[in-house]
Amino acid sequence: MNSLVVVLFLLALLSVGYQVGLTRGRAVAATAQRTMHSRPNYHGLMVALWCAIPAVVVLLAWALFSDSIALSHAQSFLPPELVAGDPAALRDTMRRVEQIASGFGVVGDVQPYELAAGEALRSFRITSFWAMMVAAALLGLLGLLFMARRIAPRLRARNEFEGAVRILLIACSGVAILTTVGIVASLLSEALRFFTFVSPIDFFFGTVWNPGFTTTGEAGGQYGLLPLLWGTIMVSAIAMAVAIPVGLLSAIYMAEYADPRVRAVAKPIIEILAGIPSVIYGVFALITLGPLLSDLGALVGIQIRATSALTAGIAMGLMIVPFVSSLSDDIITQVPRAMRDGSLGIGATKSETIRKVVLPAALPGIVGAFMLAISKAFGETMIVVLAAGNAPVLRFNPFDAISTVTVSIVNQLTGDTNFASPQALVAFALGLTLFVMTLILNVIALYVVRKYREQYE
Repeated sequence: MNSLVVVLFLLALLSVGYQVGLTRGRAVAATAQRTMHSRPNYHGLMVALWCAIPAVVVLLAWALFSDSIALSHAQSFLPPELVAGDPAALRDTMRRVEQIASGFGVVGDVQPYELAAGEALRSFRITSFWAMMVAAALLGLLGLLFMARRIAPRLRARNEFEGAVRILLIACSGVAILTTVGIVASLLSEALRFFTFVSPIDFFFGTVWNPGFTTTGEAGGQYGLLPLLWGTIMVSAIAMAVAIPVGLLSAIYMAEYADPRVRAVAKPIIEILAGIPSVIYGVFALITLGPLLSDLGALVGIQIRATSALTAGIAMGLMIVPFVSSLSDDIITQVPRAMRDGSLGIGATKSETIRKVVLPAALPGIVGAFMLAISKAFGETMIVVLAAGNAPVLRFNPFDAISTVTVSIVNQLTGDTNFASPQALVAFALGLTLFVMTLILNVIALYVVRKYREQYE
C-alpha cells in the first residue's frame, strides 16, 4: 500500500509541476518582448523535474534509514537485559515484534514488552511515513516555486533539461556497470575463500566430483570440475546441434521464401516458444521426450536413458530455436535489397544469392545470435535438473545421465547450508567459471562481428 501511495504521489507531483511550468512558460512567452529560447513544454518539464528531485531524495533517505531507526525505537521498549544479552534471543524477539507490528499472529504467549514494542513499531512507521510524505511535498513545492520564478525568455530550459536527461542516462549506465563489477567481485572474493580450502589445481583438473558435507569447516570429499564442465559442454553442443540448423533454416525461409501471409502467422507461432518457461520444457523432456528417445533406442538396439544428456540437449535446443530464428530473421531482412538485386541481375539463382551474398552479409549478426544462444545454453538450469539425470560423472556417452555446472550450484546452495563452509563456497567458484566461459564466448563473437563488419560496410 505504501508503495502505491508513493507512486501516485510522485505522479501527481510531476503532473502539477508540468502544468504549472507549461502555463507559466506560455504566459511569459505571450508578454515577452523577445523570442523565447525554449518552448513552453521544456519549461513544464524543468518545473516537473525540480519538483521531483527533492521529493525523490527524501523518499530515498526514508527508504534507506527508516527501518533501522524504527527498529532502534522498538528496542527501547524491550528489557535492557534482553537487548544486552544473547544476540540470537534478541533477533527472535525482534522477529516476533515485527510480526505483531505487521498484524500477523505469533506462536506462543505474547509478552507485554513484545506487545508494547510491536505497537510502538507500527505507530512509528505510520507516523514516519506520513511525515516523510509531508516533507517530500513541501520540498517539491519549494522546487516548483523556485523553478517557476526562473522562467524567463533567456532561460535555457531545453539545454538544462537535456543535460539532466544526459546525467540520468549516465547514472543508469553506471548502475549497469557497477552491478557487473559487484557480481564479479562477489564471485571472485568467495571463490578465493574456497581456494583456501581446496587447491585450484585439484578443482580445475580433478575428474571426480563428490563434495562431502562436514560440520568442522574443512573440505570433505573431492571437488573436480571436469565432470561438470564436460557435462555442460556436451548438453550445450547437443542443444546447438538442434537449435542452430532449425533456427537458421527457419529464419531463411521466413525472410526469403515465405509468403507474407504465411510469415504473418508462422513467425508469431515460433516466437511463442520463447515465452514458455524453461521448467515446462524440463517437464516435457522428463515425461514425454525422455521415454520417447528410450523407446526409439530400444528399437535399434541402443540403450538410451530417459534422463540423459541427449534428452536435456534436445529439449534445450527446442527452447533456444526461437532466439536463433527470430534474431537471424531480423538480421537477414536488414540486408540491403540492392545486394540481392545485383546478384540476381548478373544471373545468380535465388539460392546462390542467399548462400553467397545474403548470408555472408548478415554473418556478423547471425554469429551474435549463435553466441547468445550458446550463452543461454550454458546458463540453463531447470531443463538439466529435470532431464539430465544429475549424475556428476565424467562420461562421454550422450545417452547416459550427466550433471552440469548450474545443477551443481543449485545442489550446493540448497538446504540448510553454512555459507562459510567449502561445501557452499564451491558454488561461487563454479559460478565464476561459468562467467569466464560466457565472457570468452562474447569476446569471440565480438571479434567475428568486427572482422566481417569491416568487410561488408
